[in-house]
This record gives sequence, structure tokens and C-alpha cells, in this order.
Amino acid sequence: MNKVYASAAEALKGIVADNQMIGVGGFGLCGIPEALIAALRDSGVQNLTCVSNNAGVDGFGLGQLLETRQIKKMISSYVGENKEFERQYLAGELALEFTPQGTLAEKLRAGGAGIPAFYTRTGVGTLVAEGKEEREFDGERYILERALKPDVCLVKAYMADRSGNLVFRKTARNFNPDVAMAGKVTVVEVEKLVEIGDINPDDVHLPGIYVHRIVLNTSPEKRIEKRTVRNAGE
Repeated sequence: MNKVYASAAEALKGIVADNQMIGVGGFGLCGIPEALIAALRDSGVQNLTCVSNNAGVDGFGLGQLLETRQIKKMISSYVGENKEFERQYLAGELALEFTPQGTLAEKLRAGGAGIPAFYTRTGVGTLVAEGKEEREFDGERYILERALKPDVCLVKAYMADRSGNLVFRKTARNFNPDVAMAGKVTVVEVEKLVEIGDINPDDVHLPGIYVHRIVLNTSPEKRIEKRTVRNAGE
């Protein structure tokens, strides 16, 4: 099966729709699938629930979808420096499910591993525990957290072969592997595409069984230029 698509827009065609849960890899501005996020914005889909550590900053990454009001709910661990995120939340225009960072990562990993729920001590005795089942193990209280299984997940990797075996670099290896595992359909944006067999099996960070579609982002110079111009204006 051919997993490689000509563009980010083509890679999202037929799989994104209104009212979906979308998982997005990366951490703030680090290791985010920029081209796929822009294509999601341009698709015009509405009422999305986005699962991501945070929404980056205003006008960049998921901040673009907040500005266009395509996100109805965020499941994240951090509001960050995104003023529009904060404004919409405080104004009651955006639903927000705050989740401790480690718990969010485990919710995604569990979803990818086929584990429907798990117990954790994180959040016991706080607002995080409200409405959740509690149990005691070895004298300690734990709360039950449900796994996350987004309809579509968008991730960023450094390199992929045509089967979707992935190699991540540096901070892009934070949430991206867990997000990729969790998606019912996972689309990966890569900087380098190689042939099957070119990646040493010992160097594969995530096997291609989790990847359904691949797009090669061929314009790193433009992304660097965009960031430089943006930072200069701040």
C-alpha cells in the first residue's frame, strides 16, 4: 500500500471531518507538524477536540486553529504563552480539559497499546480527580484515567521509509511517538524520505504499523525564514 502523499492537503483528504478528536504531536513549537497543521486549518473542518501538550503561541501551530475558531475543546497540560488560548478559555468560548503532562502522555500511550484505562496517583485529592473512580492499592489512593484514541493524529518525524518506519530527532521525540501510536489514522510529516531497507532496524524509533500516511515537507528553508521573520517582529 502506498503511504506517501504528494502534499499535506492530499494526506488529509477524506480522513478529517467536523467534530473529530485530533491528536497533534510536539511540545509548544518544538517538533510540531507545521505543514499538516496548516493543511488542517485550510481544510475548514470545525468543532475539533484537539489533544496536544499545549497550543504553542498565537498565530503559529495550533494557535492558527484557535484564531479561526476551529477548535471547540483542548485536552492539554499547559495553556502556555498563547494569549488567544487564554482569552477564549476565560471567556467561556473554549472547553479545556487540563491533564497532568505525564498522565496525558500515558493516556496516549495506553490508547496506542490497546489499554482502555489505567490507575495513577497523579491528581489524587485535587480537581483532576473529580468524578473519577478511585481505588486503593498497597495503602495508596489512585484514580482511574481513560486512554485517548483520537480519530486522526498528526505527527512530525525526521525521517521515514516508504513503509512508515520513523526516526525522530531531539525534542521531536517527546510526544510524537505516543501521539502516533494512539491515532486511529496517523499522518506523519517528515523531512527526509528513504527507501525500505535504508533505515537500520536498530535505528527505528516507531514501526510503520502505526503510520497510515506520509508527507514529505520539502521546504525547510521557508520554515526557518518564517520563524526568523516572526521572531524579529516580536
